[in-house]
Amino acid sequence: MTEVHVLLLPGDGIGPEVLAAARRVLEVVGNQRGYRFVFAEDLVGGAAIDAYGTPLRDETIARALQSDAVFLGAVGGPKWDHLPKATRPEAGLLRLRKELGLFANLRPVRVFDALADATPLKPEVVRGVDLIVVRELTGGLYFGQPSELRREPSGRWAVDTLPYREEEIARIVDLAFQLARQRRHKVTSVDKANVLNTSALWREVATEIGARYPDVTLEHQLVDSCAMRLVARPRDFDVLVMENLFGDILSDEAAVLAGSLGMLPSASLHGRPPERPGSPVRRFGLYEPVHGSAPDIAGKGIANPIGAILSAAMLLRWSLDDEPAAAAVEQAVDVALASGARTADLARPGETPLGTEAFTGRVLEELDRLLG
Repeated sequence: MTEVHVLLLPGDGIGPEVLAAARRVLEVVGNQRGYRFVFAEDLVGGAAIDAYGTPLRDETIARALQSDAVFLGAVGGPKWDHLPKATRPEAGLLRLRKELGLFANLRPVRVFDALADATPLKPEVVRGVDLIVVRELTGGLYFGQPSELRREPSGRWAVDTLPYREEEIARIVDLAFQLARQRRHKVTSVDKANVLNTSALWREVATEIGARYPDVTLEHQLVDSCAMRLVARPRDFDVLVMENLFGDILSDEAAVLAGSLGMLPSASLHGRPPERPGSPVRRFGLYEPVHGSAPDIAGKGIANPIGAILSAAMLLRWSLDDEPAAAAVEQAVDVALASGARTADLARPGETPLGTEAFTGRVLEELDRLLG
C-alpha cells in the first residue's frame, strides 16, 4: 500500500468542519485505490495566534516541507481583525505560500447541471460553464515592497508596490498554456496593460509564451471588461491566467456562476516533487476550498463541504496523478446534487437543506459505489 503523508491545517471558523469532510473522502479513496493516507495536524491562522502568538510557526513550515501535500481549511475572522496586518491570520497563509514556493493557484469553476438555476444569473448563461482561473500566487501587490501606512502631521498616506519579473510571469503563463492543451486549447490572459507597466510587461511576455503554443489560441483581456464578460458570457472562457490581485477578485466573482463560494476548490502548486524521501507524489501542492472561515456559521454543522471535497479531488489529480479517482470524487458530488441534496447555501425556498455531515455522507455513499 502506498503511503501518502498529508499535513492538515484546519485553521479557523468552518475550516475544521469542511476539512474533516475532505479527509473522509481521501480515506474512502485510499481504501479503494491502495493509498494509506498518513495525516498529521498543525495550527495556522487565528488558531495558531491563540496557541502560539503567531499565525504560522517555523515548525509548521518544516512539517509542510516534509509532507507529500498540505490541506488547509480556512483562516481569519473578526476576532483577530484588531491585530496589525503583519500578524493577522491571513499573514500566516501568505507566508506559507511564499515559503513553500506555491506560485500557481488553480481555481476551476464548473457549473453542475443540477445547480444551473441556483445562481442569480439566467440558467442559459451559466449552464455548461467549465473554466479554470490560473492565478499567480507569490508576487504582485501582496508581497511587493514598500507596503506601508503612515500617519504624519500633514495627514495619512499609504503605498503598495506591484512588482513582477519576467520569469515570474513566464512560468505561470506557460503553465496556463500547458493546461489549455489538456482542455479546449484557449488561454485568456487578463491584465490592465492600458494603465499599468506591470501589465504591459505581462502582455508582452504572455504573447512571447503564446508563440510557443501554435495549437492554443491566446486572447488578451483587460481586467475590467473581463469582469463584465465573466458574468455576461462565461462560456467564452477556458483557461484564464492573471496576476495575484486580479486572480483573487475574479475567481471570487466566478463563484457566482457555480452557485456559491462554497463550491469552489483550489490547488496551489510548486511544480517540484516533495522533499520527503520516497514520496509517491509527482507534484507538491497545498489544497484548500476558496471560501473563507465564515465564523457566523462555525460550529453549526451547516457549512458547505463541496469546495473542500473537490479540493481533495484536485489533490488526487495533481499530486497523485490519479485521474480516475479524482473524476470519481467529482462525479459523486454531481450525483449527490442531481439527487436533490443541497446544503443551506444552495437550497431554494421550501427545500430542506442537509448539514455538513449529511451531505458528505451522501457523497461518500456514491463514491464508494463508483470505486467499488
